[in-house]
Amino acid sequence: MEKRRHFWNGSWGRLARRDVLLYEDGGQWLIEDRTGGAEGRSRWIPRDDEDAALDVVRSLLAGTQDWREL
Repeated sequence: MEKRRHFWNGSWGRLARRDVLLYEDGGQWLIEDRTGGAEGRSRWIPRDDEDAALDVVRSLLAGTQDWREL
């Protein structure tokens, strides 16, 4: 599994941090929506192609938070 993109909401701390990561694994795309930092809780969203995965990422990043790509 290869990490393709990583977004962070710019907040520090276990309660405020949120990360959205995009992975590709043999043609399958996975989005990890993680709250609470490295030891936090993750929700995994599979998609069949890159365009569909990027649509999900864009919807997760929508809002007022100051997202940064790492």
